[in-house]
Amino acid sequence: MSNPLPLIAIRDLKKEYVMGDTIVRALNGVSLDINKNEYVAIMGPSGSGKSTMMNILGCLDTPSAGEYYLNNHRVSELSDDQLAEARNREIGFVFQTFNLLPRSNILSNVELPLIYAGLKSSVRKEMAMESLEKVGLGDRVHHKPNELSGGQRQRVAIARALVNNPSIILADEPTGNLDTKTGNEIMRIFEDLYKQGNTIIVVTHEEDIAEHARRIVRLRDGKLESDTVVAKPTLAQV
Repeated sequence: MSNPLPLIAIRDLKKEYVMGDTIVRALNGVSLDINKNEYVAIMGPSGSGKSTMMNILGCLDTPSAGEYYLNNHRVSELSDDQLAEARNREIGFVFQTFNLLPRSNILSNVELPLIYAGLKSSVRKEMAMESLEKVGLGDRVHHKPNELSGGQRQRVAIARALVNNPSIILADEPTGNLDTKTGNEIMRIFEDLYKQGNTIIVVTHEEDIAEHARRIVRLRDGKLESDTVVAKPTLAQV
């Protein structure tokens, strides 16, 4: 029986930006596989290429050279419409700044990816409600984002990321705007999602956040510095 193909495969990935007379090599030949139901942290100092890597993995940007395969699809061969569909279907985004619509209640915020997917209203509401209950906010569906704490708003963002049952949860500095206690609560949610079979990729510069993952990929100067499987964290000690 052959081994399953990786969920993500990147080969000799390069990304260059022209800034005036200077060429900045944000990624300089990175190759990496990420399998289904892995929990990976991508780390690196400012300028290491981790944000560029996140944007490429999330189909928000394209590499200058190299190949990216997502769920066995060669991303470079996808049209703009297919890329948008892949982002909506395959990837659930969680951002540091939450990116919620301030005038809509949290049920409507979580429904957004399902609107893009073309589902009818009754189905959207049922799926959004189920997703909010997974993060412990089933009793807050009619609240607006500004009526919630920072931790609750990030839970809404996670519920929205989950609602389409994506292949990957891609989180960019998900605790960056939260205090330590609330940040640890958010990381417990990611731990639970991982245990339920989700693939989690967290981009962070914080060591204590990366330590929640099962694998830490470190970038430096646009290159892969290390790729380490880590011992399971003891969340009870957090």
